[in-house]
Amino acid sequence: MSTTSLPTRPVLRPREDAGLPARLARSAAANQGVQLRTEDFGGWLADRGRAHDFSVDRIAFADLDGWSFESGTGNLVHRSGRFFTVEGLSAATDEGPHRGWHQPIIVQPEVGILGILAKEFDGVLHFLMQAKMEPGNPNLLQLSPTVQATRSNYTKVHKGLDVKYLDYFVTPGRGQVLADALQSEHGSWFYRKSNRNMIVETLDDVPLYDDFCWLTLGQINELLHQDLVINMDARTVLSCMPEYGQELGTEHGPSAAERALHTDAELRSWFTGERSRRELRAERVPLASIPGWVRGERSVDHEEGRYFKVVAVSVRAASREVSTWTQPLFEPVEAGVTAFVARRIGGVLHVLAHARVEGGFLDTVELGPTVQCTPGNWDHLPAADRPPFLDLVLAPRGGRVRYEAVHSEEGGRFLNADSRTLVVECDDAPLDPPPGYRWVTPAQLRSLVRHGHYVNVQARTLLACLGAMGGDGR
Repeated sequence: MSTTSLPTRPVLRPREDAGLPARLARSAAANQGVQLRTEDFGGWLADRGRAHDFSVDRIAFADLDGWSFESGTGNLVHRSGRFFTVEGLSAATDEGPHRGWHQPIIVQPEVGILGILAKEFDGVLHFLMQAKMEPGNPNLLQLSPTVQATRSNYTKVHKGLDVKYLDYFVTPGRGQVLADALQSEHGSWFYRKSNRNMIVETLDDVPLYDDFCWLTLGQINELLHQDLVINMDARTVLSCMPEYGQELGTEHGPSAAERALHTDAELRSWFTGERSRRELRAERVPLASIPGWVRGERSVDHEEGRYFKVVAVSVRAASREVSTWTQPLFEPVEAGVTAFVARRIGGVLHVLAHARVEGGFLDTVELGPTVQCTPGNWDHLPAADRPPFLDLVLAPRGGRVRYEAVHSEEGGRFLNADSRTLVVECDDAPLDPPPGYRWVTPAQLRSLVRHGHYVNVQARTLLACLGAMGGDGR
């Protein structure tokens, strides 16, 4: 284990850093870091993979250690009563082709911490990222935040090692807080789950442990263009980054704000109206009671083979706080599509956000991407019932794909949950979209993210990707 501290020139800063946008922009413009050149990152990540013994094997439910189906309810629970449970959900809503449904759902009421530590080296902000193995990642090792831990993990219910750098995010006064908000996780698979998303800047001499690296924002943005490198937890924290003027085609200042199609007040009023008018009745029920789902020896499946399944795995990961364990995971039946349709309105880039109802949301709706679905789950329905704009993003006619990469979802709970992530700019996209959709600027979305439970996790991924696209429109 290396504990080398990289050289720094600490500078005391005011409590409110008026120069933060410029400092972030300078970091975003820096494509080389104090520790790693960007072109050397792939080799570094591969070395970290070779340094540890990783394996994930599918097992039968009977081979789970500490997990069992509870008598009576059939819920999948851990003997400690902690971590999470897999229960049933009965949900009904007022719009769409699926107005009532049942499904398994992950119930994890504790709030986790997703935190990125920032530090200035030679006048440039760097961010401490971790090469973290998650059993559900298709390539196992991806770049995560400095700290990515549930309360059960960092209070050591598993009796494992301490979470490195945790004090910066749980001890007041350890650093200057640049971002801090409670954000939802996947509303389709978690029941009212939130994580605390944080960015904290320190002036300390920070020990550099194995599997961690300092990267500039420019380097991270470059890596966001690569498939399966930046994990979901890192993307959601990056979306909380204070505004610094790098989104594709984004203009800032009063003139840009005045040229947004809808004012901030109009946008908030529309969103409040969507929350008020939409109905969602979601109730936790015993897993054994939900119709349409069948439990076998190795999986819980939908009877029509759609949506996802619940499976069990055995994991070996020498770099984690606990080196071996077993657990359930949710596995989608196929890859998803997550996309923003974008267009310039009055010379300012806008994206089309959708006020989505998801069964696990804390408050009925959150703003999601234009398209967020698994296409195969809709193939059996009439064309009129398919998600709006799905055909446009799958086969853009008259549109330009401005961003495309494959990103995976949270690998600690979901197995091989990949999505094709897109930004498709289309000048013909309707200025007057269907009900439930609204044109917003990236800056308006970023403003909403600061408050939490306004923008869902898939749209936050896309917001991070918009930042990675930069002002040059590449």
